[in-house]
Amino acid sequence: MIPFLEYAAFRVLAAIVTRLPYSVAGALGTTLGLAVLYLTRYRRAVTLDNLAHAFPEMSDDVRLGIARGAYANYGRAIVEMLWAGGQRADTLKAKVHPRNPELVHEALSRGHGLILISAHFGSWELLLTGLKLHVPVPWVAIVQRQRNERIDAMIDSRRRRFDVQTVPMGPSVREVLKGLQEGKVVLILGDQSGPRESVFIPFFGRPSATHRGAAAFALRSGAPIIVTVLLRREDGTYDAVFESVDSTGLTGDREAQILELTKRHTAVVERCIRMRPDHWLWMHKRWKHTPEYEQKQQVEQDAEEGV
Repeated sequence: MIPFLEYAAFRVLAAIVTRLPYSVAGALGTTLGLAVLYLTRYRRAVTLDNLAHAFPEMSDDVRLGIARGAYANYGRAIVEMLWAGGQRADTLKAKVHPRNPELVHEALSRGHGLILISAHFGSWELLLTGLKLHVPVPWVAIVQRQRNERIDAMIDSRRRRFDVQTVPMGPSVREVLKGLQEGKVVLILGDQSGPRESVFIPFFGRPSATHRGAAAFALRSGAPIIVTVLLRREDGTYDAVFESVDSTGLTGDREAQILELTKRHTAVVERCIRMRPDHWLWMHKRWKHTPEYEQKQQVEQDAEEGV
């Protein structure tokens, strides 16, 4: 019963949001995000801890300001995703302004497809609507499935509107490689924690479990890697910026090359986040597999159990 009520509430919210002017939808999202921070305090401690490690030179007040922006951005991104589901292609295309699209066109001209890495940064769902419409080739998006199957199906149908194929994280190797062979763009949000058996890459000064798939796909297919993020303008629309990831000079065996290429694209993502830290999802447990974090979790668990 609860999953159905969640779905019903989600559909009602989507129906309302799609009818709102874009500016009003953005303001609603900002309000909802700040409500999560101040009323529910959801992952507030995680957010501030992540920021303290990432920016130790900043004051508490400055880090709290970034946290406010991150929660506001999160709420806005979710509402903009719902809003986008009811809009026409020309409306969505106008919300995103590619700054240097020649990097994408040149990469695709090589004939090996393109791996486009992004992050939960800005309005990440607009990558599959507004940005995709500026790159008129088929896309393959690796996505995280939602716990609620009805909500997942609704979100997935919105993502697939404009010649986008979605494949779940994990069993996606065949679809991704096939897409690259066919000259498609493969979109990966590469900023969230990988499993404990992932490669560990420095990210904001701490070793972080990081998915190795993007580098492995690039080395196997010959596809170039470009990192892209959406930077919000004052009018609420977005600039899409692109940065190529250097894949030359890789040495050692295949695993060593995967490790080095993963370091390189992770470093580009970090630079983007440092440019606009209020755009990123700091409430994510990005460093949950570090020894420091796991030890802290064990101490807290032992305290709860009276050990």
